[in-house]
Amino acid sequence: MGLGSAAMRKRALPPKQNMTYSSAVAASRRGYAGRNQNSVSFVATTRTLGPVSNTIILIVLACLVGLLYLTQVTKTNSYGYTINSLQQQQSQLQDQKANLEVASARLQSLDRVAASSVAKNLASVAPSGSIQ
Repeated sequence: MGLGSAAMRKRALPPKQNMTYSSAVAASRRGYAGRNQNSVSFVATTRTLGPVSNTIILIVLACLVGLLYLTQVTKTNSYGYTINSLQQQQSQLQDQKANLEVASARLQSLDRVAASSVAKNLASVAPSGSIQ
C-alpha cells in the first residue's frame, strides 16, 4: 500500500488556489472562521445613487417630459389646422347652399306665376300690327 496509496492521496487533495488581491480583501473582511463558526457572513448592503447620478436622472426625466409636452403641442396645432380648414370648407358650402336656394326659388317662381289663377284670368295680347 505504499506507492499506490500515496498516488491516491495526491489525487484526493484539492488543487492549491492562488491568493488574489480581491480574495485577500474578502478574507480580511470576513475574518477567519474558527471551529464551529460559520465561514460565510451576510452583510446587508443597500445601494444608493450618488448626487451626480441623481442629477443626471433628473435631467433625463426633464428632457423626456419636455419631449412629451412638445409632441402634445404639435398634435394640438395640427388638429387646429385641420379644424380651421374644415370650418372654411363648411362656410363655403353654406354660401353655396344659400345661392342654390335663391336660384331654386327664382326658377320655381316662374312656374308658380304661370300656373296661378290670376295669370289664367289675364287676357292674352295679340300683336296688332307693326310699325314700318
